[in-house]
Amino acid sequence: MAGRDRDRVVERYATEAVRVTAFLRLPLIALIALLGPVVRIEHWMPTVFRLVLLGYAVAAAVWLVVVLRRQVRPWAGWASTGVDIAALLALCLASGGATSSLLPVFFLLPVAVAFQYRPALTACLGTCTAVGYLLVWIFYAVRDDLVDLPGVVFLYFGFLLWLTAATTALSFVLVRRSGTVIALLDVRRQLVAESMGAEERERRRLAEHLHDGPLQNVLAARMDLEEAIERDRDPALVAAEAALRETATQLRSTVTTLHPQVLEQLGLTAALRELAEGYGRRGYEMRVRLAEVGRPECQSLLYRVAREALGNIDRHAHATRVELQLARTATAITLEVADDGVGFDPGDLPARVAEGHIGLASQFLRIENLGGTLELTSAPGEGTRVLATIPSP
Repeated sequence: MAGRDRDRVVERYATEAVRVTAFLRLPLIALIALLGPVVRIEHWMPTVFRLVLLGYAVAAAVWLVVVLRRQVRPWAGWASTGVDIAALLALCLASGGATSSLLPVFFLLPVAVAFQYRPALTACLGTCTAVGYLLVWIFYAVRDDLVDLPGVVFLYFGFLLWLTAATTALSFVLVRRSGTVIALLDVRRQLVAESMGAEERERRRLAEHLHDGPLQNVLAARMDLEEAIERDRDPALVAAEAALRETATQLRSTVTTLHPQVLEQLGLTAALRELAEGYGRRGYEMRVRLAEVGRPECQSLLYRVAREALGNIDRHAHATRVELQLARTATAITLEVADDGVGFDPGDLPARVAEGHIGLASQFLRIENLGGTLELTSAPGEGTRVLATIPSP
């Protein structure tokens, strides 16, 4: 798998873990806030405790909004957990006697870090959590002029170190598992790429064979008939010439479908514009917005998606208005085809695929193999929208 695709997979996994942690952080803060009213602990510095807890809650809420709206970099997970540790230590210092009540939170933090796919950081942050817990108690001992720390403090410190080792081992297992997944994705990517290449070569070979063989024979026979009709306008000859003309048109259409020359010669934008013009001549109100995207490697795939979507509209949608859009950003190329037709229930797709109506379904894997997405949105009476997005270099 290319480095960029590998990074995309890692980012997706990391983002999922960060989102789960962000969701769970707010209930944890709420439970910490209940320490005073429920356990009835007199905090050493109650104002500082409340301010730290309030700032922690606001930061957690803002962070949740951020991770829900976009993907985050792999470092975001351990960075946010580092903030958790700093906030927890600050709460412990401000709470005084509440440290023992906050102990469960110390055990939860290493578990949250374990799912960030960073064993070294899991070990580091877990160790920091354990050492931080011990340092807080040392601070209390100095403050209160205690000669010795309670033995249970060292016992809990040992538990925290053990948990750090366990979560680090778990993180190693997750990293190895993600490596296996990436390797399988590499194999699938290669197989799909080889399949697409073989299909494209076969389409080109068949198109050339039809163009150079049957189509030329039909055109030659039609010319002979036209010459015969000039000498004798026999109705049978006229009918045969009309049939040959229709056959030649169908063969040209088949050759274009198999391997559109305009796509190879002028690129994706020109090919889509020609495709839209053809459907416009059939009576559809075409709304076309096509950006110039050059000749991306995925142009054949996007052209097939557009052709299949427009074909479905023509066969099933009973639409009057069709929208075709092509756009390119710094990171992706998007193709959108929408109509105002009768629509359908997306829940019926598996049954239709089982019946042999593979159409767009056959393009899902190809687009996914390139790291893209193919979204199909529809409902009875509300038209259909097909959106293909493929990352661009």
